Amino acid sequence: MGKGGQSHGEIKDGEENMAAWLLGVNNLKIQPFTLPPLGPNDVRVRMKAVGICGSDVHFLKAMRLADFIVKEPMVLGHECAGIIEEVGSGVSTLVPGDRVALEPGISCWRCNLCIEGRYNLCPEMKFFATPPVHGSLANQVVHPADLCFKLPENVSLEEGAMCEPLSVGVHACRRANIGPETNVLIMGAGPIGLVTMLAARAFGTPRIVIVDVDDHRLSVAKNLGADETVKVSTNVQVSLIQIII
Repeated sequence: MGKGGQSHGEIKDGEENMAAWLLGVNNLKIQPFTLPPLGPNDVRVRMKAVGICGSDVHFLKAMRLADFIVKEPMVLGHECAGIIEEVGSGVSTLVPGDRVALEPGISCWRCNLCIEGRYNLCPEMKFFATPPVHGSLANQVVHPADLCFKLPENVSLEEGAMCEPLSVGVHACRRANIGPETNVLIMGAGPIGLVTMLAARAFGTPRIVIVDVDDHRLSVAKNLGADETVKVSTNVQVSLIQIII
């Protein structure tokens, strides 16, 4: 524990911190994961909920996602929430026992993009479970306190873990200026498409059309409030402009 820090349920003697390590294609093993030292502005979090993202599946099945290639063993997971176990000596906003959602990307905070507030585009971004950075599918992780957000009492840890994918939908709605006079077309009824649909409804859109190739996904979208669903295939061309108008 850092000097002046606070602790809550420290790792006991003999207790190993375990994590889900990706060792090769379809080769995932639970193995010890040594945590880095706790810095003055860091917290140690016991993970309670971690989502499985499509990127995790891509890495598991192919050891790569676009230009990101797994070249050495890596801990998976980045959609996560947990309980603060220990705080660094400089942390005053969180205390042991707090329930938090973790923002998985650590930017440099110095480049022009970070200074402009667009830190998500930082070229030096270190993102959970993006090679070579380890992820959060572990018993515990160490993370900057500024990137851990206390959850309201009415938000579960499982819901907290979904804050990261939900933020994608919220960002998309903000970029598109979604409002009460905006009809919305969403291409794809996977998890991100669905959270974008829910975010768009919260932004006030009166009509949402969602498109996919899978009947089950479209059924889920309909149950979650899509006004219209459209199934497409590679053999059928649909005028989406006509649908949305």
